[in-house]
Amino acid sequence: MDVEKINAMQRPKGMPFRISKIGHIGVNVTDLERSTKFYTEVLGFSATESMGENQRPGGLVFLRCNEDHHGIALFGGYAAPLQGGTLNHIAFEVGSLDEVFRAREHLRARGIVPHFEGRRRAGCQVAVEFRDPDGHELEVYWNIDQIGSEGTVRPASEWRATSSLEDAVATAPKGQDTTLFDPSLLRK
Repeated sequence: MDVEKINAMQRPKGMPFRISKIGHIGVNVTDLERSTKFYTEVLGFSATESMGENQRPGGLVFLRCNEDHHGIALFGGYAAPLQGGTLNHIAFEVGSLDEVFRAREHLRARGIVPHFEGRRRAGCQVAVEFRDPDGHELEVYWNIDQIGSEGTVRPASEWRATSSLEDAVATAPKGQDTTLFDPSLLRK
């Protein structure tokens, strides 16, 4: 390994998007209740909402430490010992919807084809999902739901799951402004 070469690596000029923060991580767990208890009682997270077996095999719990819908997502249903590790995914937040579209094109131009784009369910963020060279699941997203001081979440009836960025723009959930600054980013 060339340490000097690695230490000199920086963000290239002219990148079409900027990651503003590590948004959330998803962790595979063997016991959802035990893991939720750990993250709430030991680390001080709050449960935002969960999905039972009927919504996602193994169940899913979203936890937060600030106003973001979730900072950690616990994916249940895994057998111990966990095969392939405990990381489910890492998500990176960008500052605008346009940047998600530009990230998709940037990835494609480098031969990286996202295996998901659009809007999933809880949290309602618009995202592209892909893998790094070692197979880690990554997500670049914009506009995750915020949880105010009253602690309420968007009802499931408003989630508006989609399977393309274009559909995510066309079918926005209540309160999500999906107006692009540059409408030419939409694929025809």
